[in-house]
Amino acid sequence: MYDLLVVGAGPYGLSIASHAAAAGLNLRVFGRPMASWRDHMPRGMFLKSEPWASNLSDPEGRWPLDVYCAGQGVTSRHGEPIPVEMFADYGLWFARNAVPEVDERTVERIAPVPGGFEAVTDDGTVLHARTVALAVGVMPFVEIPSALRGLGRTLVSHSSHHSALDEFRGKDVTVIGGGQAALETAALLAEQGTRVRVLARADGLFWNDVPPAWERPWWQSARSPHSGLGCGWRNWFYSERPGLFHRLPESTRARIAATALGPAGAWWVRDRVEPAVEVLLGHEIAAADVVPGGVRLETVSREGGTRTLDTEHVIAATGFKATTGRLGLLSSELRGSLTTMGDGSPEVGRDFESSHPGLFMAGLVTASGFGPAMRFVHGATYTAGALVRGVRHRLHSEPRTGMIPAPGRRSTPNLARR
Repeated sequence: MYDLLVVGAGPYGLSIASHAAAAGLNLRVFGRPMASWRDHMPRGMFLKSEPWASNLSDPEGRWPLDVYCAGQGVTSRHGEPIPVEMFADYGLWFARNAVPEVDERTVERIAPVPGGFEAVTDDGTVLHARTVALAVGVMPFVEIPSALRGLGRTLVSHSSHHSALDEFRGKDVTVIGGGQAALETAALLAEQGTRVRVLARADGLFWNDVPPAWERPWWQSARSPHSGLGCGWRNWFYSERPGLFHRLPESTRARIAATALGPAGAWWVRDRVEPAVEVLLGHEIAAADVVPGGVRLETVSREGGTRTLDTEHVIAATGFKATTGRLGLLSSELRGSLTTMGDGSPEVGRDFESSHPGLFMAGLVTASGFGPAMRFVHGATYTAGALVRGVRHRLHSEPRTGMIPAPGRRSTPNLARR
């Protein structure tokens, strides 16, 4: 029986695995490394976060993004966005150097058993572990407006469903949403010759400012410090003190998680959108029907006015809703045993352990517990350290009785692999 099974090999899963290996835990890591970044983001996109706030975490800090970039002959600079392809390659490099070998099979089911958990992979292999860390990223939580559900992928897709946008060349596409995913997707579509519009329920688009220089007069830094989530003391608190955020009342945490850092486009995409993309603001979809050649959208404004719009395809850049009910890989027994918060997400303790002993959570699904940083790569550093400490505490607090014998131990990463 393994000490820890890490399910997911994105920034959070890889960071947790690196810390767990350094702690001497007997672990297995499952998932396709950096799958969301490799398979669910179109070519040409950039990281919205600053490069220095986009590091995966190893205990000694040996494998940051700037070191990888330097090895590729690229200088990682504040205020200069990094292509997602480069970030995905960085994650693969991190996995080779800081993490035990990753098993790319998919874990399809996790169920409780005496002494821990049973995991079943897509080829039917059964494994057992005393603890599990779920770092499943965002894909289980894709959110599409109810009016668009059921129309089929040929007519309606989510922005995360695409690794390329070539299929939409010369077509008419409507992008739903007003955040970075919607605006950057629309820019890429326009630049390849697609007729594209953005439909958003907000009354206006919001754009992040160009970040101030890294080196500033001390009084400017004191008034509005840099942080992994942007400038300002509020962002600094969300970014750098997730543990303190967790101590806030649940109602306060839920409100902040739902409203902080709302939909906004990066400063560097604004000039690509405003001259080239039609924008319909203050409208949301009331109904959608299949018509010859595509979809007919019925929209309603805040004032109650209606409008009909025909388009060949709809891309919903409408984010993700991380609820316990969408953790389909958990058995119904295990899922039903979890305590949930008011927004439907699982409740987690200060070390990211859920209400079921030994089951830990990481990433977006913990944003209501630990704040907006958990929606970004930057949150992986705090999560990895705290979660592995929690795993070690859980392992030491429970006797090893009635458990299946452990397989061969492999607990340290091969730092020589490239």
